[in-house]
Amino acid sequence: MGKLTHFDEEGRARMVDVGAKAPTRRIAVVSGKVVMKAETLRRIIDKKIEKGDVLGAARLAGIMAAKRTGEIIPLCHPLSLDTVEIDFRPDAERSEVNIQTTVKSTGKTGVEMEALVATAAAALTIYDMCKAVDRGMKVAEIMLLRKSGGKSGTYIRKTK
Repeated sequence: MGKLTHFDEEGRARMVDVGAKAPTRRIAVVSGKVVMKAETLRRIIDKKIEKGDVLGAARLAGIMAAKRTGEIIPLCHPLSLDTVEIDFRPDAERSEVNIQTTVKSTGKTGVEMEALVATAAAALTIYDMCKAVDRGMKVAEIMLLRKSGGKSGTYIRKTK
């Protein structure tokens, strides 16, 4: 198990000093989903939710959240992002919207948090826009699928 880097020798929280690290290409891919009633999913797909284009708004919310991760998560570094891509795959059989976010940057620290925050914001936007018709929706399984770049190298989540 790796050393926790966000604490000093006395156990106080600190921002990690990345000043001496060399910039590398950083990529993180995160997934999540929003589970809902079948009728809610149909209304999203047919763009029949009164608040407007749910997936369009969720995509913008996720991108905006990724760009502001350093302001939301206390010890995250503010990063310059090269791209944030958010894809939605409605699954009628499971009555859910699957979300996959890819964040890329060239820098001194990873973009996992930006991808996680983007996915969470997109999922929460779906919930917010549809809660009037389905308060029982569930935001679920937000997780890092893979990341590359930096000293720790590549991580790929093992599938079941």
